[in-house]
Amino acid sequence: MKRADGIQLEKITHLIEKGVIKPIIDKIFTFEETQAALDYVEAGKTKGKVVITVKGHLS
Repeated sequence: MKRADGIQLEKITHLIEKGVIKPIIDKIFTFEETQAALDYVEAGKTKGKVVITVKGHLS
């Protein structure tokens, strides 16, 4: 497996900001629902990323 370097990450960030790459978010959980989020991922049925939000730290 190749590791991403700074230049690659900058290119990916640029593509995301331009809307060329769009991450797929499957489900969003609150911090209090972390165990449910882990159970959901471990069930193997995700179709995209699973996000855990933390109040006061994300907009």
